[in-house]
Amino acid sequence: MIRSVITGTGSALPRNCVSNVELAERIDTSDDWIVERTGIRQRYIAGEGETTSSLATDASRKALEAAGVAAEEIGLIILATATPDHTFPASATQVQHALGCGGGIAFDVQAVCSGFLYALATADSMLRTGMAKKALVIGSETFSRILDWEDRTTCVLFGDGAGAVVLEAQDVAEDGPGILATRLHAEGAHKDLLYVDGGPSTTGEVGKLRMKGREVFRHAVVNLAEVLNEVLDEVGMTGADIDWVVPHQANARILDATARKLGLPAEKVIVTVDRHANTSAASVPLALDVAVRDGRIKRGDMVMFEAMGGGFTWGASLARF
Repeated sequence: MIRSVITGTGSALPRNCVSNVELAERIDTSDDWIVERTGIRQRYIAGEGETTSSLATDASRKALEAAGVAAEEIGLIILATATPDHTFPASATQVQHALGCGGGIAFDVQAVCSGFLYALATADSMLRTGMAKKALVIGSETFSRILDWEDRTTCVLFGDGAGAVVLEAQDVAEDGPGILATRLHAEGAHKDLLYVDGGPSTTGEVGKLRMKGREVFRHAVVNLAEVLNEVLDEVGMTGADIDWVVPHQANARILDATARKLGLPAEKVIVTVDRHANTSAASVPLALDVAVRDGRIKRGDMVMFEAMGGGFTWGASLARF
């Protein structure tokens, strides 16, 4: 059967790392306050010349190198982001040009923190139907540029970064590698709980992020547990069959609560929120790359990805790595 197989991963972070202590010098907060409520200890903030597309390009180059694939072989680039370089063109086309692999398909996907899973599912479908043979699926964000730095309850939560995977269509056995199942959802009724108060069609300005954290937390724990079970039911597995969960890195409390709901031990959950904060669409591929490069995630492992973001959007995807 034809499956989409992850053959390489990569990630990129801005040069500037900002600790909680440094942040407390600028806004009314403290390291203890942030760590207790979120588990975050530091984040990376994009500086001059560092953009969503430049970070995405750096992460993509590392993923291509890891996969042993030349840029010219890539026929599809899908970049998940809520913070593109420009309203248009798509940042994916800028990555395509920077890598030197023009002529194929390139576009952006916007599903905020769930964006990478939406992009992964889209690429998976396109590869399995023969529209391309090899793809780059990227999550990249410069969320620091839409934060209200006077709102201490939200600005401490986010960081910038990028993660990428090379996805290849391969003919594999039933027990071979590849994406096994994906489930995606959206519910626009909850828009006012997590949104940006601007946009080209409304205010004509970029706007700033606004969030009602407690309500988002409540929806996240319920929705993520449900969609994870949907994916497990589809493939006839249980939580005990999963080697690793790579979740969206929103908040350490959400990670803990979701793991408890599924009966998963904490040691099966990849956690990078402490060092990267919430990087929105970048967080899942960024965390995946960390765990692959430090040797935790190995070939043959069963890996579950999950995320929820503004919209609301949420989803989960299971892959045999």
